[in-house]
Amino acid sequence: MATRDSGDIGLPWVVKAHSRGRAMQVSAYAPGDDSDLEGEAIGELVGNPREMGRQLRTLLEDLEVVERPAAG
Repeated sequence: MATRDSGDIGLPWVVKAHSRGRAMQVSAYAPGDDSDLEGEAIGELVGNPREMGRQLRTLLEDLEVVERPAAG
């Protein structure tokens, strides 16, 4: 699991990779989302651990982080 500060204290962006057989499903969660539920699928990692690390790095670099408007 990786996190990134959203600017709101205690509400990080979260990225999780879950094992799916020989691959890993990567999901993203916006601040305030319940990370115990299914997140937005952003990709899949396949191959050996080194290749999976490269794929994850690319997914994270390409991830669009859009700020949500403040409630109120």
